[in-house]
Amino acid sequence: MIHVYYAEDDEDIAGTVREFLGRRGIRVTVFKGAEAVMEALGGSCPSLVLVDWNLPDDNGAALCRRIRAIRKELPVIFLTVRNDPCDMVCGFQSGADDYVVKPFELEVLYLRIQALLRRAGNASGRYLSCGGICLDRESRTVHSGSEKISLSPSEYQLLLCLLQNKGRTVTRESLLENVWDSNGSFVNDNTLTVTMKRLREKLNQPLCLKTVRSIGYCMEDNGI
Repeated sequence: MIHVYYAEDDEDIAGTVREFLGRRGIRVTVFKGAEAVMEALGGSCPSLVLVDWNLPDDNGAALCRRIRAIRKELPVIFLTVRNDPCDMVCGFQSGADDYVVKPFELEVLYLRIQALLRRAGNASGRYLSCGGICLDRESRTVHSGSEKISLSPSEYQLLLCLLQNKGRTVTRESLLENVWDSNGSFVNDNTLTVTMKRLREKLNQPLCLKTVRSIGYCMEDNGI
């Protein structure tokens, strides 16, 4: 399902947009300010972000620049009452992909979203995330919140395997087979224990990475 983050402090407008897009199969999560959007992006990645130009704790251009710092390929559409060409240039310079001027027709917004997703692809398929940890499969980078984490190849593959199975317990045997044996590197069980210890330390002991005693490991969101 397409999942849209919508930064909008006007509850009436936000509710109307959410209801309209919901009827077309698009899930919309509304945030009243920039900080709430950034906090959510620390642990997940939507398909697209709608950004109102005027927010109580920031402006749309500044928010877009912050989004671009951690999600370079995430599509962003500005929703603004301003129709000044200078404002639009500012928006595009900050990284927005498109803009819609208020008041807008809901069907027009829907078509713009569809068109942008066709051009950009679904960014959420590029990222795997859990509890503030985000892995970019294309660039092979990992962030914990806004901090970029440097991982060894085996640590990265271990995290990737767990994120691909988020919400499910992955056995130690399966991890040994998928992370090491698939590369022709046959190792003992202690290698997994040591690699997991180092991974947890680098990720600052994340609560979402759980040990299932005598079985394996599981990554689960903790309401973040």
